[in-house]
Amino acid sequence: MKRALAIMIGAAFILLLATLTLVVLPYIQMSTEAVPPDLKPYTEQELVGRQSYIANGCVYCHSQQPRDPSFATGDRDRGWGRPGVPGDYTYDRPHLLGTMRTGPDLFNIAARQPSEDWHLIHLYNPQAVMKGSIMPPYRFLFRQVEKAGPEDKVVNMPPPYGPESGQIVATDEAMALIAYLLSLDHTYPAPTLPQPLEPATEQTQTDKE
Repeated sequence: MKRALAIMIGAAFILLLATLTLVVLPYIQMSTEAVPPDLKPYTEQELVGRQSYIANGCVYCHSQQPRDPSFATGDRDRGWGRPGVPGDYTYDRPHLLGTMRTGPDLFNIAARQPSEDWHLIHLYNPQAVMKGSIMPPYRFLFRQVEKAGPEDKVVNMPPPYGPESGQIVATDEAMALIAYLLSLDHTYPAPTLPQPLEPATEQTQTDKE
């Protein structure tokens, strides 16, 4: 009986220690982490787009965490920007760091590709802007109509990627997803890091899917 009691007390102590180490201490650390002054909360539209990003599985092919050059220089050489710091993810609940890089890192995609029209074309048919892209098209986020209305966002697809007739217009979900992507610009200085590196331009070859 005494042995069983000792085992139970030991197990409770180990559980308490693990909880303190893995839950309490990180929570305290994150609660005191400085939020970069240039980081803005997501707008309502961007939050809707973020949910679309999750629902459509973008996180399974894209990361949002450039690696520290001291660990690997590849991300820096690709122009993906400085490594992320905890404060960069203050408004990300849940975080979307990602573990796969079938496609490029998107931590600074808005700095590399600031054009809304580019993202519209890319979502409708990635091949239209990135030859050889393996990213699937997300045509279900668009509608094909005979004539766009005054409030419709028309996607001007380059030939031969557009429809034979009619026009392609973006749905509200497509516009929200693009709004979220265009919010991913972390080129501001991080309090705990040196000045950020210059992001790559839209010609960066590593943006190929």
